[in-house]
Amino acid sequence: MASPTPGFFDTLKQANQRSLERATLKRRINLSSICLFSQSLAALLQGGLPLLTALEALTDQTEDRYLKILLFWIREKVAAGSSLSDAMKSYPRAFPVLLTSMVEAGEASGSLASMMEKASGYFDSSVKLQKRVKGALAYPIGVICLALILVNALMIFVVPQFTQMFSSFGAALPLPTQVLVVISHIINTYLVYLIVGLIALIIGIKKIFQTPSGRVARDQIVLHIPIVGGLSRKIATSRFCRTYSTLLTSGVPVLKALEICASASDNTFVEAGCRVIARNVTEGRLLSDAAQQIAYFPPLVRHMAKAGESSGNVDGMLLKAADFYDTEIDSTVGALTSLMEPFLITFLGFIVGGIAMAIFMPVFQMSTLVAQ
Repeated sequence: MASPTPGFFDTLKQANQRSLERATLKRRINLSSICLFSQSLAALLQGGLPLLTALEALTDQTEDRYLKILLFWIREKVAAGSSLSDAMKSYPRAFPVLLTSMVEAGEASGSLASMMEKASGYFDSSVKLQKRVKGALAYPIGVICLALILVNALMIFVVPQFTQMFSSFGAALPLPTQVLVVISHIINTYLVYLIVGLIALIIGIKKIFQTPSGRVARDQIVLHIPIVGGLSRKIATSRFCRTYSTLLTSGVPVLKALEICASASDNTFVEAGCRVIARNVTEGRLLSDAAQQIAYFPPLVRHMAKAGESSGNVDGMLLKAADFYDTEIDSTVGALTSLMEPFLITFLGFIVGGIAMAIFMPVFQMSTLVAQ
């Protein structure tokens, strides 16, 4: 195995550790990097490498400079006598609670390598789901951005030229052209203010949706959007089932698993559902009975949980439920993409065509007058 790059580690050791750690505390590791970290650590540990050597190899091979710094400090803490889970907990924003809990369970049972393999499987499924959803959103967002660029280009560069030409004739303009001229004037005069206002609006909405009441409102709005609401419900249900199943398989206590599911969901309906299940479990009731009280979860969750309780394989049945919903998500995303493509093309044609019509209406009107 190649030794770590000396220059990099020398630079790190000479740097101010407090400032570096303060910077890492404010950063999040993206899901793809978490998945790669879990897969690589599992492979190295299963290959027989000691934990310190495995962390050193990971630090050396990662291309993400932030993750490289983070892994370096984690290795330093482990070398100083800390457990891997405690070292990871020092950076709560970087590592998901689910991962640190699975590492802690693996250390307690002496099966860290197999636990990291389970974690890598979970995060791999999460990354694939995330990519499917982002892939479905990429096309409509791209078309909308293209429409905005085209409209603004026409309003800033084309319409003013025609406006000057129309004003020289002194003829009354058709109503669509008058509206277009007014909009063009507003954009040309207040473009900077419009951009600043739009950015402020987006930041404001984002801040509102980060508040407790804002998060509830966000989830309520999304749930009632046709097709999108059903898709978000399936995604949240799949994530809950997969997370809960993975944690139970890893030996994490039920109440702790429910707490992690709630924090990992980013969905107020699932959070409320986890509280209901936790309360029922504390009172000695079954998961299937608790799931029946949660309207947000589809009936399949309750039936799969009940089947799992009958066979003593709740985690396995919930994992099958997660796989089922992942298939449903694929189908819904495919259908949504197929539906949106003609709609967006029509939308783009309507906007550009409407602008073109408003521009050329006075031209046709003038040519008629000249012919007379």
